[in-house]
Amino acid sequence: MSKITKIQLGQNGPTVSKLGLGCMRMSSIWGGPTPDENEGIATIHQALDSGINFLNTGDFYGAGHNEMLIGKAIKGRRDDAFISVKFGAIFHNGQWIGLDLRPVAIKNFVNYSLTRLGIETIDLYQPCRMDGSVPIEDIIGTIADLIDQGKVRHIGVSEITADQLRKANSVYPVSAMEIGYSLADRQIENELLPAAKELGIGVVAFANTAEGLLTGDLKAPIPADDHRNHFSRFQGNNLIHNLEKVEVLKEIAQRKNVTPTQLAIAWVKEQGDNIMPLVSMSRRSRLPENIAAMEIVFTPEEMNILNTTFAIGAIKGGTYLQR
Repeated sequence: MSKITKIQLGQNGPTVSKLGLGCMRMSSIWGGPTPDENEGIATIHQALDSGINFLNTGDFYGAGHNEMLIGKAIKGRRDDAFISVKFGAIFHNGQWIGLDLRPVAIKNFVNYSLTRLGIETIDLYQPCRMDGSVPIEDIIGTIADLIDQGKVRHIGVSEITADQLRKANSVYPVSAMEIGYSLADRQIENELLPAAKELGIGVVAFANTAEGLLTGDLKAPIPADDHRNHFSRFQGNNLIHNLEKVEVLKEIAQRKNVTPTQLAIAWVKEQGDNIMPLVSMSRRSRLPENIAAMEIVFTPEEMNILNTTFAIGAIKGGTYLQR
């Protein structure tokens, strides 16, 4: 299996694997059946054995189930894992009902997370997004206090604007920014990615296949009960147009003897030394393919074709990633 290279998060931040493991799918986040917990734990173990040490979760994934699963997986292997935790989202019966970013809530959340994970310190702690209800200074300042108390090591942010990122970093150095990024979602290249690079902040890029659009497996129309029907890019003529773009990705993937998913991950990896693809997995069988994607290189012509085909605005319709 390929060797995983490293990436530094932040100018003086931690060194972690260049490929991150998103653990969300190992739990039931939308109220559906809980995936096989033993397979999730085995996936984490194999990822750690392969050199992937960045494990990403949220305290609201499966109402705490995801943190407890990770806690079981890293028992006796704490030093092998770098734990990234998002907080702030409030769910009820599998439904999103809002955010709570008050300092008193953050102090409460972190203690529950530490207990569920079975650890003394969270490596990277971050609000899942900002909604303007609480000043950024209060949110970041509270996490900075948790660093002083030894409960957190580094500060992260997620789904944030360039102005918010600058403000957060002025309060306390931000190590990493988690954000959706793919060939189909490139709007962050205008302001957010340049701001992160300027400030020396690592980018943890999730949704590399744009909700499955870039896997090459999608057919139009998608089933009526598919949750992606809520997103305009997966509806009607938008989807037909978008799948025509994906054909270009499939052609290049075929020539390189890789999958479109691997190509999508590799493209994200190539966008900067400060960018980490964060790939959600719940089965060990997915690991070799995703790890191998990190070895893919592009010719200048291939990169030009992809960047032209998937230029900003080329994909019609939006998702929750686009505010």
